[in-house]
Amino acid sequence: MTQIAQTGLSPMAYAQAAATPMRTARAAEYDVIARITRRLNQANAGRKQDYPGFIAALSDNERLWSLLAADVAGPENGLPAQLRARLFYLYRFTADHSRKIRAGSAGAEILVEINTAVLRGLRGEGAAA
Repeated sequence: MTQIAQTGLSPMAYAQAAATPMRTARAAEYDVIARITRRLNQANAGRKQDYPGFIAALSDNERLWSLLAADVAGPENGLPAQLRARLFYLYRFTADHSRKIRAGSAGAEILVEINTAVLRGLRGEGAAA
C-alpha cells in the first residue's frame, strides 16, 4: 500500500511523516486511513446537519480505496496475492456501497467498519479483510 504514502491525499499526514524520519510508510498509511475513517464516522453522525460535509468525507473514502486498489493491483506490490485480492474486492464493495449511500438506500457504517478492520490489520491485530 505504498502508493498512498506517495500521493497528495494527505499533505498534513505526510508533512508530519517528513518531520519524523524514522516513520514507516505503513505508519503513514495507517494515519491517512485513520484520519479518513474518523472523518467519515463523524460526518455520518452529522449527515442530517451537514450533508455536503458527509458527501465530501464519503468522496475522500472513495479516493482512498481507489488508491489502495491501484496499489494492490500493481505487479510491484509485495503483499500476498490472497490479501491483495481481498483488498481489491473491498475497493469494489466500497465503490458500490458508496453509490447506494448517495442514492439514499444504504448507510455508511459498514464503510467505517471495513476501514477499522484494515487499521487493525496494519497494526498487526488480525486480518485486514
